[in-house]
Amino acid sequence: MTLKVEWRNGHTALPPLSTILIAFPGIANLGKVAVESIRELDSSTEVARLHPAGLPPHARLDEDGLLAPPHFSICETITSTGRHLLTLTGAGQPTEPTQQSIVGNEMMTFFAEQGVETVLVLAGMIDAPERKETFAVASSASFRIDLEAMGVDVRRDEPRGGAIGLGALLASTGPLYEMNSACIIASSVGSSQDILGSQRMIEHLEQWFKFGLTLPTKGGEWLKEKLRAMAPDAKEDLVKEMMSPHDAFYM
Repeated sequence: MTLKVEWRNGHTALPPLSTILIAFPGIANLGKVAVESIRELDSSTEVARLHPAGLPPHARLDEDGLLAPPHFSICETITSTGRHLLTLTGAGQPTEPTQQSIVGNEMMTFFAEQGVETVLVLAGMIDAPERKETFAVASSASFRIDLEAMGVDVRRDEPRGGAIGLGALLASTGPLYEMNSACIIASSVGSSQDILGSQRMIEHLEQWFKFGLTLPTKGGEWLKEKLRAMAPDAKEDLVKEMMSPHDAFYM
């Protein structure tokens, strides 16, 4: 396995039976903003950095002003109910399908070895402006039944074209590693400034899973600042770039 694990802040393992929320940059950055918001609003500590092969070779300054190689950051968030929730995100993901498959397998193997119980991938999906929905897609019938019993809006017919990318692999392969996995999807017009979509994502996570999350109290302006900080100069057409000829959406 080429995945290198860098434990941080005195940690040597992930908490057992954890749920991990995963998001990468994508359509409207809905999932990534939700993860970053959860980390900021609740008590969070970086537990580990994952260094897989295939990430874009872009070293960045970290929060300590040190030059860090490309990586995925895992944080442990302690919510208001005392629950230990894991979050994972990064600045990018491998761009080659082969590398995405390799990295996906290595990450899920690592999660399984660490005793992670549930993997939830957060993503946005292009849709009409008047459609403002958030729903889940499960990767096993048993987990789908569990989610529906919790009141989660679980769909069987969406996304119609499927999903591609590293997030899609993580959301779909849980049963292969004896874990629960699903994708939590919020519809969006595709704008890189979809503030309400990110807000809706966080609210539904709390409504469905009762994590004990602290919800944003400053409304859209708070989330808007988060998006500006993440992509201050983003002007490219993300919708056109991420849609495949088969209408699958990129995660």
